[in-house]
Amino acid sequence: MNYKVKNHTTLPELLIPASSPEVLQAAVRYGADAVYIGGEAFGLRAKAKNFSPEEMAQSIAYAHARGVKVYVTANILAHNYDLDGAREYFAFLRDMKPDAPDALIISDPGMFTICREVWPEAEIHISTQANNTNYETYRFWWNLGAKRVVSARELSLAELSQIRAKIPEEMEIESFVHGAMCISYSGRCLLSNFLTGRDANRGACTHPCRWKYALMEETRPGEYFPVEENERGTFIFNSGDLCMIEHIPELVRAGIDSFKIEGRMKTALYVATVARTYRMALDDFAVSEEQYRSRMDWYREQIAMCTFRKFTTGFFFGKPGPEAQIYDNSTYRSEAVYLGCIGEVTAEGAYLYQKNKFSVGDEIEIMKPDGKDVKARVTAISARRKENGAPAGEDGDVPWTAVESCPHAGEYFRVTLDPIPETGDLLRRAGSRQ
Repeated sequence: MNYKVKNHTTLPELLIPASSPEVLQAAVRYGADAVYIGGEAFGLRAKAKNFSPEEMAQSIAYAHARGVKVYVTANILAHNYDLDGAREYFAFLRDMKPDAPDALIISDPGMFTICREVWPEAEIHISTQANNTNYETYRFWWNLGAKRVVSARELSLAELSQIRAKIPEEMEIESFVHGAMCISYSGRCLLSNFLTGRDANRGACTHPCRWKYALMEETRPGEYFPVEENERGTFIFNSGDLCMIEHIPELVRAGIDSFKIEGRMKTALYVATVARTYRMALDDFAVSEEQYRSRMDWYREQIAMCTFRKFTTGFFFGKPGPEAQIYDNSTYRSEAVYLGCIGEVTAEGAYLYQKNKFSVGDEIEIMKPDGKDVKARVTAISARRKENGAPAGEDGDVPWTAVESCPHAGEYFRVTLDPIPETGDLLRRAGSRQ
């Protein structure tokens, strides 16, 4: 069967992860076309905050009101005891109309079958966990009613181009273009389950690929022989992070319909930074490739402002070599510290739950969705404190008291900044944080 090659006349979708309502709002504000989230069950990020039923309904309505789609993950590899609950879950999602999810992300054929029975009109996207490595697999899922398939991470651009040419024009390809890489192909890892009893394929991965390892001979238990690249040892499974910000033209020409960012465990600052950078890169490319190329230094500078390991292009240009692995540490780097997200702004000041310490007199940055980073000075900070000094949060019965700094992560503060921020702005401070 021959299919017409898709003619891309519009930009690919920018698909951003969100672990909580706060992060979803940041993704929407900073440039996402679509956001993917998980409920409290059936997703592959059990350690993420995830969304309660009430939060999910409110967040989907928030995104839809701003023209942004929301996809919900249900991509565990299910066991028998999961299936009755899955049936109820799909019915709950179906009945959220008019603000039901725009699509469900599924990997397990049994979960797919149940979803089609319970919610026949649901749009289904096939997760990368399903090991989608060839065009016949794409055709298989299309014939069963799937709208989109998320490519296996081990595919090259050449292979994706071949798939695009062999599948229906209306079928969509989604590919990860940024974020953490798993040592196992397409994330189908058994290491966490073997070592800790926590199954990566059911959302409970402990990330043992980031751990430090040594060698032991079986007749000499307890005698460990370090496997060293340097004096700090080695992290033999630890891969670099994927970053394709410099290769958007190649991704578009390969026929990818949705650029997916990894990171449902990440902060609002990470999500906003990556979303804004890829949003502006895509918009610049829509004007001309020349404009896109001319701003490359800015993209690189911005993408380094969120947590990352050493960057790699993954499998897109062939199988990665040793340079894609990080053998001497498992540490993230960042060129910025997340201070908080502005909530309400009044004549008295701006309100926020603080993430990291800052003080009166500090110079910080207000991060704007349009790409501007506005220098601002902290001129005053107030907090609500109980008689014993404990934080009082948003308790309106406790008066505001002037303080010199915000030392406790998660405390509710009122700050005065010059210039004044807007609701939804993110605050950060430059400076590497390991």
